[in-house]
Amino acid sequence: ADLLGVAGAAWAAREPGDLDAAMAGHPRIGERRLSGWSVREQAGVGTDAAVATALADGNAAYEQRFGHVFLICATGRGPAEILAELNRRMANDPATEREVAAAEIGKINDIRLRKLVTA
Repeated sequence: ADLLGVAGAAWAAREPGDLDAAMAGHPRIGERRLSGWSVREQAGVGTDAAVATALADGNAAYEQRFGHVFLICATGRGPAEILAELNRRMANDPATEREVAAAEIGKINDIRLRKLVTA
């Protein structure tokens, strides 16, 4: 609990460029070329060709609109839920979407820290 509290506080106090750096380090949702943590976290996305195409199209539209990769804590989420969330978030303004993306990174950080300390 202390570790998660410190990590959350550190993320909340991030420098302006930290969010951009974190986003740059994350693969696109649904990409086939995954490694490390992302392989397990995106396991629920599946390998269906139609889903892959929809995610690729959605990622491209999102990146065109917001200028960064679509970030979502994919652990435990299926492709339909992820696509619905991507489409819903397209209506956000850029400032709101940056905050949503930052919150998603916070969720990812929590999951990864929990796995590290319980391994």
